[in-house]
Amino acid sequence: MKRILVLGCTGSIGTSTLEIVRNMGDDFQICGLTAHSNKERLSALTTEFNCKSVLTSENNPDAIKNLLEETKPDIVVNGIAGAAGLLPSKTVLDAGINLALANKETVVMAWPLIKQLAEKNNAAVIPVDSEHSAIFNLVHQVNQKNVDKIIITASGGPFRTFTREQLENVTVEQALNHPTWKMGRKITIDSASLANKGLEVIEAVRLFDISADNIQVVVHPQSLIHSLVRTKDGMLYAQISDPDMKHPIFSALTWPENKETYLSPFDLFDSTMTFFRPRINDFPMLGYAFEAAKKSKSYTIAYNAANEEAVAAFLDKKTGFTAIPRIVRSVLDKDWTYEPRSFDDVFEQDKKARKLAQEMI
Repeated sequence: MKRILVLGCTGSIGTSTLEIVRNMGDDFQICGLTAHSNKERLSALTTEFNCKSVLTSENNPDAIKNLLEETKPDIVVNGIAGAAGLLPSKTVLDAGINLALANKETVVMAWPLIKQLAEKNNAAVIPVDSEHSAIFNLVHQVNQKNVDKIIITASGGPFRTFTREQLENVTVEQALNHPTWKMGRKITIDSASLANKGLEVIEAVRLFDISADNIQVVVHPQSLIHSLVRTKDGMLYAQISDPDMKHPIFSALTWPENKETYLSPFDLFDSTMTFFRPRINDFPMLGYAFEAAKKSKSYTIAYNAANEEAVAAFLDKKTGFTAIPRIVRSVLDKDWTYEPRSFDDVFEQDKKARKLAQEMI
């Protein structure tokens, strides 16, 4: 039985992880839980799973480290949203524990340091994002050396067909109404602006050691194909499943095995799949991400930090939807050529970018 610790157990990733464990109690055991501030829900889940737990907003910085030592998990699911998820990822890998990673910022902000840490402590980083989970599995099937191109699918969000004029008047409520996926507020806004896809491009460059020039994004509104890999012989390989995050989470939890699942398999009949080119001029966050991925250094940190600040302002109704890329563009136009050599350096660059973004809001 595999022992699982869930970071961010009350969020969308954490909730889906717990649902899997409820249905596969013979295979998995929850040994630890964390939540940021939802004390009541954390208490109920701690009782349900009879495990240790930590409310991170009320505990010292070593709370997660202490919980790892107490619970001794086989794998940790990091479902914490935003830059706040980076240090917990570091803590898990410091302990030499396999990490099922749903936190994009760990890769976008500090992948060179994270990769080095994982290799040093013989710990695996298994992607949980549906797109990177698909790529991870496809690459293992076809062999990394045979990969020519990675194709990441995007739903296109709720504004795929909106004109530029319509985008100027988008409301928070409209942006949170995703047509396909049920996700947290921040990632839902990122999906609407294509910043989420931009972050995934940066992740793919880093996780799979591939040039941004060999990554393509295609809009696929049905979200049934989660990513594709084109091999050097021209063949395309795709991973297909219903748009349910429990599929990639299950894959990460069972890795490197291929276990039988209780989840319903995808039915090809009565399904339609369509594909479109992304409208990069109208959704510039995607283009900015390709730019940041190619420049690397601290550009990816600046992209993420500026976007987080801009999205927070939009959710608080302090700025408009189309202001998000304008704020990010202004921050990226600064000098981000410094190469972080430590996690402190990463957070210093993050702080600098956030300050610049806040000045523009």
